[in-house]
Amino acid sequence: MKVKDIVSTDVIHVTVPGSREDALRIMKKEDVSVVPVIKNDTNKLVGILTRSDMITNPDEEQIAMLMTRDLITAKMDDELKSVAEKMVENNIRRIPVVNDEGELVGIVTSFDIVALAIADMGIKEPVENYMTKNIPATWDETPLNVAFEVMKFFGLKSVIGLSSNNRMTGILTETDFISESEIISKRTEHSSSVGTEGDKWSWDSTSVLYIEKNHLKFTDKVFKDVAVKDVVTANTKTKVSVCAEKMRSLDVEQLPVLGIEGDLVGLIRASDLIKTLL
Repeated sequence: MKVKDIVSTDVIHVTVPGSREDALRIMKKEDVSVVPVIKNDTNKLVGILTRSDMITNPDEEQIAMLMTRDLITAKMDDELKSVAEKMVENNIRRIPVVNDEGELVGIVTSFDIVALAIADMGIKEPVENYMTKNIPATWDETPLNVAFEVMKFFGLKSVIGLSSNNRMTGILTETDFISESEIISKRTEHSSSVGTEGDKWSWDSTSVLYIEKNHLKFTDKVFKDVAVKDVVTANTKTKVSVCAEKMRSLDVEQLPVLGIEGDLVGLIRASDLIKTLL
């Protein structure tokens, strides 16, 4: 299969110049976490912007300063295998599709490859061969700000909640955290006094520096207050294509993986399943 067989051509995008507020408004309205960036009044692709970019750079307001400029792109006639290789090698889940003039014509995601290709390939390998075993997990009574830091530490897009008896109780994604937070601006004052050297009668001069920084502020809720509790799972022996079909039917990009005794042993993501094409 080729990119043109699964590509989405109705691409939600933002333009430069533009602001963080513009991008957030579009992301929330369209329920997307990544948007290609094109130059105003053209269709020329100049960058890509993710919610993660905005989370890790809360002080930056301009899209041009937030977006990633080092672009990985694909063409309509590229084979899916080559696109999957680019995703795996660069640890990305979405690749903009451009024409020969560098204009944005579509986007392909790891979920597209899973839902529109792998789900129908009859791949019988078990997901345990591809799942992520280094699982971001936290107690389900953990405050949201702490749970968010756990997710960031693991470098993943979700975190799983565990009860006091070590049973899975829910899952939170990056999108869930964004919905429960806001950007707060905090101003701090730094001052220093400097006297005239050698003159004991001189007046001290005071320099004052004001620093304004933005940061994410979460609600006072704990993990279990906002987590998705009806979590669909896979098990270690679930076949790859069966798992892909489950993701497609539920419209989700990841499933927790349970062991024989029902304990949490891994996480299988669309970005893991595309490795079956390599």
